Amino acid sequence: MQLAAVIDAGGVSEGAALLGLSQPAVSRSLAMLEARVGEPLFQKGKRPLQPTALGLQLAGQGRIIIAASRQASDAVQGFLRGTKGQVQVGGVPFFMDAMISRMVAEFQNIEPDVAVHQSYGNLPELSQALESEKIDLGIVPMGLLDVAPGFEFTEILPGRNIVACRMAHPLLRKPRLQTSDLTDFPWVAPLPGSPLLSDLHSILLTIGMSDLTIRYSGGSLMSVINYMAETNALAVLPHSVVFATRKEARITVLPLEIPQPNRSLGILRRAGVQRSQAADRFAAFVTKAFVELKHLIKRHENAVVWGR
Repeated sequence: MQLAAVIDAGGVSEGAALLGLSQPAVSRSLAMLEARVGEPLFQKGKRPLQPTALGLQLAGQGRIIIAASRQASDAVQGFLRGTKGQVQVGGVPFFMDAMISRMVAEFQNIEPDVAVHQSYGNLPELSQALESEKIDLGIVPMGLLDVAPGFEFTEILPGRNIVACRMAHPLLRKPRLQTSDLTDFPWVAPLPGSPLLSDLHSILLTIGMSDLTIRYSGGSLMSVINYMAETNALAVLPHSVVFATRKEARITVLPLEIPQPNRSLGILRRAGVQRSQAADRFAAFVTKAFVELKHLIKRHENAVVWGR
């Protein structure tokens, strides 16, 4: 490294200054290197210093070491600042597909050196993944009283569910909707283990029925939207998910009040453990994004004429 610096800088004093070392220390190092290899590194009597063929070859290796050292230093500093590294994030499927995946892209536009690995799961699976350190944070809907010991939960969006339907659904033309109208059409079942499943049961209790006609189940968010856009099927979905797909104009909110869950969407993490700065940086980005987003979602909610 010192040989490369001296050759590139044009002299021992200049090379020493480049490395932050003293001139005598560098001179001793070069003399020791010549003694070790048994060959001169500079042509004798030439001023300014002229490297020999061996000196040039060893300087080339020195430059590689200098570059690797700087890259290592940058990696350490980036890790400590959270601008380099990897984030493992898991979450419930519909929220991850509709909202979080877009935020990952926006985050990486700012922090391109942070890799993000996304996985899916509901609260039990995500809690287990956090405990086993397979993920850094989970995006889950849950009640504040449901947070288990050893975890911390940061709310990012109040919970609100709606009944979703296609844009030209017959119920949208009905002057006044009743909950009993929901039994006249087929339904899309929530994913197994999803909190939306218990929310659908709450709707059934409100209607006074024990079951609905389920015509489609087990699909991803995109497949559910594709299915609903071509049928008169209904589905209970988070309002924020329907809001996130509004520009596609394929599904919309059925303006009918339904029982609301006592939970919020938030970031679940282990408490009292050391976390990577990249994960904390991503969590802060998501939290800030939802601060701005929930005002737009609320405005969209207020534009719906509920129970018309």
